[in-house]
Amino acid sequence: MTAEHPDVLYDVQDQIAVITLNRPERLNALSVDLTAGLAEYIDRAWVDGGVRVVVLTGAGRGFCSGQDISGRTIADRDIQDDRPPSPADRRYNLRGIQRVGRAVAQLDKPYLAAVNGAAAGAGMDLASWADIRIASSAAKFTQAYSRNAIIPGNGGCYFLPRIVGMAKALELLWTSRTFSAAEALAMGYVSRVVEPEQLMDEVLGFARELAASAPVAVQYMKQLAYKSQGVDIDTALTMAQWLQTIAASTEDAREGPRAIREKRPASFQGR
Repeated sequence: MTAEHPDVLYDVQDQIAVITLNRPERLNALSVDLTAGLAEYIDRAWVDGGVRVVVLTGAGRGFCSGQDISGRTIADRDIQDDRPPSPADRRYNLRGIQRVGRAVAQLDKPYLAAVNGAAAGAGMDLASWADIRIASSAAKFTQAYSRNAIIPGNGGCYFLPRIVGMAKALELLWTSRTFSAAEALAMGYVSRVVEPEQLMDEVLGFARELAASAPVAVQYMKQLAYKSQGVDIDTALTMAQWLQTIAASTEDAREGPRAIREKRPASFQGR
């Protein structure tokens, strides 16, 4: 573990980087340090050749309760409570939580969220940024924004419709209602729900399975899947051919078939 950012922990084992939001006394509400540390550690995992999978979770009983409103720890410290915040005051989105979104956008490695408890507002958006979400049965979710007469400033309106569809996303955004892990599974927001004590074993077991896969192919699959969402089929097929040409030229592309012939587990080196 590292103490560079007290509000975030970063640990790498078995080619898996586990990033833990570490403000359990505030249900891991977003602080200046937490936001900065999260962006930094996602960047670190991205450039580290020894990391193949990234896992995000929360310490204690919450995943992330959203922005820490008490004391406005992300917004400018000079905001006065007797006046509405100005557009300039709200630039903290650009230099705060949106830094995390931009770091996630360039992360081409599998990114899993282990949602251990409440995920509210920006905290639910943190979960939405993950490629796959696995939840504790104790987890609860809410967009929360409409109750405060604000909107998601960090990509929530971008990711949620892509996960659950436009109609369901707008329902959740407009009503700010709280829903359970079981409902999240039914609507496809999370992929699995397990008992709280089994959550990290489940997520890390899946992460180890992904880490054992051919990393170049896995990363190219992720890039192609996301980039294909915004282009026509001809462009998507062209991109697929480019990436397939590169993937087929790797040593791992020879190791895979060889391991199948020799009836042994493949040892992929990422080259």
